[in-house]
Amino acid sequence: MQRLTAQLFAGLVAAVLSVLVVQCWADGGGPNLAERVIWAVNAGGESHVDVHGIHFKKDPLEGKVGKASDYGIRLPILRSSPEDQVLYQTERYNEDTFGYDIPIRDEGDYILVMKYAEVYFAQSQQKVFDVRLNGHVVVKDLDIFERVGHSTAHDEIVPFSIRRGKLSVQGEVSTFNGKLTVEFVKGYYDNPKVCALYVMKGTPEDVPKLQPHPGLEKHEEEDDDGEVGDDVSKKKLPPDSKPRVQSGPRTPNPYAADNSSLMFPILVAFGVFIPTLFCLCRL
Repeated sequence: MQRLTAQLFAGLVAAVLSVLVVQCWADGGGPNLAERVIWAVNAGGESHVDVHGIHFKKDPLEGKVGKASDYGIRLPILRSSPEDQVLYQTERYNEDTFGYDIPIRDEGDYILVMKYAEVYFAQSQQKVFDVRLNGHVVVKDLDIFERVGHSTAHDEIVPFSIRRGKLSVQGEVSTFNGKLTVEFVKGYYDNPKVCALYVMKGTPEDVPKLQPHPGLEKHEEEDDDGEVGDDVSKKKLPPDSKPRVQSGPRTPNPYAADNSSLMFPILVAFGVFIPTLFCLCRL
């Protein structure tokens, strides 16, 4: 009887511990973020360990593909912690499409996180490019300035999964041979670039959020509503369209203050009055 009681007690303890482990994992108490990251690179920069313990390696493309730039090192980057601003201040760009090859051996759910900040251009439609994942376009027409403005951190988060030799991303499926290729595709506006990127196991909810930005949050809420308009009316946008973003103040109407139409009758009357008065004086 005592032996049976001991076995039941041991089974109960094991069950409780199992539940606690699962709950601990759900609450972020399992493998920490750094342990879930399988690959991370500080594009265009040196190695760096961020506040979450993620070890970003020195850019492996240095001296091989594209150009490294630290132009943004002079600028403070909004939405980023002071310790990790370097991840947004340096970058790698190229005059043609370029990318990184990332080896992945295990099946499961993954997240690709790409870090950006626009530190050069001061308006939208100056740098626009796509991002491909093993040939799948996962980010279309990325305009960093249009998304967040100047010298402001922006993360693009792309979830994907690998199972039974297949890569699934954004509803598309392709054969996976153990190598994930992330490409930054040359477009019509300037050169593609990236500041830093990493791949981790997990879901989008596991990715650390950037610091809040009041102005940006308001803009994102307006985008989520899918409405644009003025005080008179609002129109629903199609699901695949974006609100038009003005890059500067609206140009004033040059004819708004033109009073020439009012002056013309006065000038005509004045022109008729003078000769008439002259003729009357001669009489």
